[in-house]
Formats: sequence, structure tokens, C-alpha cells
Amino acid sequence: MSAMIKILLTRCQRYDMRVLKDSLESICAHLGLPPTLTGQKILLKPNLISGHGSYLSCTSGYLLAALAELFSDHGAHILLGDSPAFGSAESVLKKRKIESLISRFDIELVEFITPVKMVLAHDFTITVSAEALACDLFVNIPKIKAHKQMFITCAVKNLFGIVLGMRKALAHLKHGSTHLRFADLMLDLIALLPANISIADGIEAMHRDGPIGGDQLDLGCLAGADDPVAMDTAILQLLELDMNKAPIWQAAAKRDMPGSKVDNLIYPLRKPEEFHGSGFIAPDILYPVPFNPARFMLSSARRIFHAAHR
Repeated sequence: MSAMIKILLTRCQRYDMRVLKDSLESICAHLGLPPTLTGQKILLKPNLISGHGSYLSCTSGYLLAALAELFSDHGAHILLGDSPAFGSAESVLKKRKIESLISRFDIELVEFITPVKMVLAHDFTITVSAEALACDLFVNIPKIKAHKQMFITCAVKNLFGIVLGMRKALAHLKHGSTHLRFADLMLDLIALLPANISIADGIEAMHRDGPIGGDQLDLGCLAGADDPVAMDTAILQLLELDMNKAPIWQAAAKRDMPGSKVDNLIYPLRKPEEFHGSGFIAPDILYPVPFNPARFMLSSARRIFHAAHR
């Protein structure tokens, strides 16, 4: 019998630092984080997909500030990094005005630039960032959003950010023959991670479209777990969505992963039903995973331009 997996759901109606900090303290205590983290390298890995389009596409800067304060209080050495679709993590932080919110904390910004080629379990070869794995605790901080290719994006999909730059688009082309095949790649990335937790930003979720364009939905939820698959399963429940329409959940269930089983999840704080009736809308029809070749060439050109103008 699989061990029960804790999913910590808290109610946060707005990005208020005191409310965020209290919720995060409760989540981290339930996840068993030690009170002292002196000397520990904690990597904050938000969703910094782009500096363009809706601000809802990125993890909130207020949440990042609250996490930075929390881990600073516990004596940690805080790192922050991601590999955005366009430009650098630093450029997205500036464009989204997140940099000003976190500047008072001693945070080391790390760009994901050092390639490490990995052979994964299900016949994938992928190049990831060495910087993303060089930490004692990997804090995965996804934004809860609709996703036109993967139905929704939450904890597992956010891990795709450890794949280096343009190699993301190549992975779409090479491993995106089906939605389930691409989902398998996401699931295989989990095994590369050091100790990790996921903190999902669902205070202002994005629905109807995504991952960059979409509409605001005031979900009022901040969630935590130490199993990204279980986190995704819980969020699908919370949003009252059909799990069989979510490729990542389908692939996880096919593998019989413990986090894909509803009966394996326990909720010490709030329950998913307390968030029912939110009205979250996910795409009815999923787009193909591979990018149009012309779009891929344009994306490549834009990356080169942004790199030259950092």
C-alpha cells in the first residue's frame, strides 16, 4: 500500500504578505521542513515564461517575495532561476516588475545556462540546466493556468523550465508526437530533481487560454505538496476538471504513479471541495505539441536577438 501524500490547500484571497507568509509557514511545517536551514541552498523556480502577454502567465512576485522572506528567516542561501521562452530570467523579472518586489532580500539570481545531457527512463535524451539541480532544496513554484497543449499547467509542467532555452522548442518537435509522449517526458524530469517541494500559485489563476494568454480567475488558493504529480491530481480535483483530459495525469495514471491516485491524497488543511464552483475553464480541444516549423525559426531568431541585447 502506498504511503498517503499530503496536499496542503490554503485560502488566500489576495497577495497580502502577512497572509502569504502565514500560509507558507503552515504549508512548510506540514511538509516537515526543518526550522533551521542555515547554509542550505534553496532554489526558487517560478514560472517566468515570458515578459510579454498577460501578467497572469508568471508566478506572482508577491509570492516570490513571501517565500524569500520565509527562507531568509530560516537562514537559507536563496537562489532564483528559470529558463523563459524568450529572453532571460532577469529580463522577465524586470519586465514583470518582480525585481523591485524581491530586491530587499539577499537572493542570488542564477541563469540556467550550463548544459547537462541526461538520458531519462523512457528513452528520452534531454539537455537540462546544471544550475537548476545544484541546490539542497528545489522549490517548484508553478502558476495554475489553462494550457492549450496540456489542458492545464501546474507542478509537473513547470519542471520543463529546467530544460535549457531553445532546447524546449526542440523537445516539442522531437518528443511531441503525441500529448502522452510529451507528458512522459515531463514525468521523467522529476527523477532528476534533488529534494523538492511544490508551491502552486492559484490566488489569481489564468483560465480559458494559456499558457501566455488567458483570463483572470480569482481562485484564492495557495497549495503545497512534496509530490508534483499529486499536486496536479489535487488541482484537477479542486478545479472540477476531467482528469482523463489532462495528458500529464493520464500518463502518470498509466504508469500507476502513487500521486495519480485520488485515494492516496490527504488534505490536512482545506479540502478541494471548498474551492468548487470556481468556474475554471480549460481548453476543449488541445493543440498539437510540436510547434509549426516557421514558428520555431521565429522563436530561435527572437532568442538570439534577446541574448544579444541583454
